[in-house]
Amino acid sequence: MPGNTLYYGDNLDVLREHIATESVDLIYLDPPFNSNRSYNVLFKAHSGEESQAQIEAFDDSWHWSQQAEAQYAALIAGGAPIKVAEAIEAMHGLLGPNDVLAYLAMMTARLVELHRVLKPAGSLYLHCDPTASHYLKVVLDAIFGPERFVNEVIWKRTSAHNRTVRYGPVHDVILFYAKGEPWHWQEQFTPYEQSYIDNFYRHTELGTNRKYRLSDVTSNRPGGSYLWKGKSPPGHRYWGYGEETMNEFEETGRLVYSKNGIPSYKRYLDEMPGQLLQDVWTDIPPIAAHAAERLGYPTQKPLALMERIITASCPTNGVVLDPFCGCGTTVDAAQKLGRRWIGIDITYLAVDLIRKRLRHGFGPDIEASYQVHGIPTDMPGAEALFNENPFDFERWAVSLVDGQPNEKQVGDKGIDGRIRFYADKDKIGTALVSVKGGKQVGPTMMRDLVGTLDQHKGDMGMLILLHKPTRGMTEVADHSGISDRALLVKGVSP
Repeated sequence: MPGNTLYYGDNLDVLREHIATESVDLIYLDPPFNSNRSYNVLFKAHSGEESQAQIEAFDDSWHWSQQAEAQYAALIAGGAPIKVAEAIEAMHGLLGPNDVLAYLAMMTARLVELHRVLKPAGSLYLHCDPTASHYLKVVLDAIFGPERFVNEVIWKRTSAHNRTVRYGPVHDVILFYAKGEPWHWQEQFTPYEQSYIDNFYRHTELGTNRKYRLSDVTSNRPGGSYLWKGKSPPGHRYWGYGEETMNEFEETGRLVYSKNGIPSYKRYLDEMPGQLLQDVWTDIPPIAAHAAERLGYPTQKPLALMERIITASCPTNGVVLDPFCGCGTTVDAAQKLGRRWIGIDITYLAVDLIRKRLRHGFGPDIEASYQVHGIPTDMPGAEALFNENPFDFERWAVSLVDGQPNEKQVGDKGIDGRIRFYADKDKIGTALVSVKGGKQVGPTMMRDLVGTLDQHKGDMGMLILLHKPTRGMTEVADHSGISDRALLVKGVSP
């Protein structure tokens, strides 16, 4: 059975190569989609010549590019079941080659794999906004079958927006599908609204001050008995319970008699689980700007939202998978609830953030309870990461020295990360980290770091290289002429 695992890489590759068929109980995904851009711009056609850029953790966008066009062609040419291929082909005819079609093509390939890895009683929750939810539902109907659609959940994700020409957009859509029938399900309840309590629980018991309502103990079906204590209910009805149960009700003081001697059952408010959860969720607010839970991730979802979904649709010994795990809310919730989990993300920034989040929430011993795949553990792996994605190589290298990588590496002015440390008892110092992965290294890099330290008033500078530093670089570090700051040059050693 799969254990807790964090994967760095493209989720399509990870799903195909590492996740076994019918091994997952619950899938939650919140795929990136730039719905904040103009809706008309999203539907502007592209030539298909643009190369696909790395999808950044803070860049929720998909583009019609060579990679998206190739993915679409692969789906049509047999890479998806016939109904799914027909659905995406129809989308092409409806939308044309634009960013929305790119999003749908890339998502379709992944949703086919996600359906494969789900257990027969497993469920999938796809979190999106109204910009693309209707298209995604067509794709999901083609993959799962329309009869496997369970719910469209509406989650109020924010407070009111002031819009002058339309209603304020304040909700997200969560599409809930089950792979088979029956699917795992645990009922969820929410507290009763005060108006409901005032209307139905109008009685208060003397002495205990417990609120209660009166329920009928009769039925028009012969499930109980016709006579109890020699009496039959009025109106040619039956007692709704057997004689033994009715006697127990009376002995425990749960029956209240009317003036006509007709009993009713006393149902206490504090014994009721609450209102069954419906498909409009307004009771889980967005994360407040200064809440301890907030990690600075723009699409971060509340922990309570994930706890609700996991509790409802994943058995206690089940496995939760999030293929776009971002800042790790799904992983955090699954760990807290005692479920096993699999998280996948395409950016090292996200993977590093999740590891830090787990350490902060569960202590350093949590590291031994899960595995991480896709992160370099030797020099060939480090070189491969640099060749594939230099930005993620920089973030990974900064994390090796317990530094904080930049959220965006473009326009970093020579700084790829920072390390905060105690300079003395009363001062927090800052070390500026620069990472160079190319083979061409030399003293100029050290001189640039000296200039960066002077410009940004750093207390320490650190240069991390993928390849061995030259003698001249070491000499610059040793003779920098800076007496109160240290310059370090360090080679990568996974």
